[in-house]
Amino acid sequence: MSLSNKITNWLKLRVKTANSKGLVIGLSGGVDSAVVSVLAQKAFKNNALAVIIPCHSSKKDLKDAKLLAKQFNIQIKEVKIDSIYYELTKILPEANLLAYANLKPRLRMLILYYFANKLNYLVAGTGNKSELTVGYFTKYGDGGVDLLPLGGLLKTEVWQLAKELKIPSSIIEKAPSAGLWEGQTDEGEMGITYKELDKAIIAIEKGNYKGINKSVLSKVNKLIQCSAHKKSPIPRFLP
Repeated sequence: MSLSNKITNWLKLRVKTANSKGLVIGLSGGVDSAVVSVLAQKAFKNNALAVIIPCHSSKKDLKDAKLLAKQFNIQIKEVKIDSIYYELTKILPEANLLAYANLKPRLRMLILYYFANKLNYLVAGTGNKSELTVGYFTKYGDGGVDLLPLGGLLKTEVWQLAKELKIPSSIIEKAPSAGLWEGQTDEGEMGITYKELDKAIIAIEKGNYKGINKSVLSKVNKLIQCSAHKKSPIPRFLP
């Protein structure tokens, strides 16, 4: 059985177990959300909704998102939140760039759960193993989901799956970006390429560090440690 079929079967099982009807996905125009949207469509032909939620987003990302939806016949809904984001920044006290940027994925999370509640769907997240391992996601933003179909795949494996699914090359080949601010890229923000990151993760899991750059390994270990709170259950005081 192909990997895509294994994931679609898993999605069907998770939705059935939750007594839900389908899936809602945030479609950004990036490769991860493209893959999840296509897999959701394969699993639920009439019960998969991809929501495009632009917020000062690039025109290319919007174009790629709509291109994907058209090519794979995925139902979409566009909800623009530029004005909501702007009004929030007006009433909130001044902060750093990251605080402003993280408002975007958290606003998108609200929209996705609105549709999930409305339709009795689950929210399918787009995070992959590489990002989850080092905590490269916004807590209660793109990290606020019901299930993670790519959670066991490294970014390099997602790229391979995207090719097998015949995702448009314009999506696969673009520099990965969360679109948090103009010119922002995932690799630039993390300070490491996905290929380096994936090699380091595999080395850490196997305990075999041969051929792994020490500075890269140190950076990855630090990212893992600093983001542990994002992946752990919420601490509770127990009297």
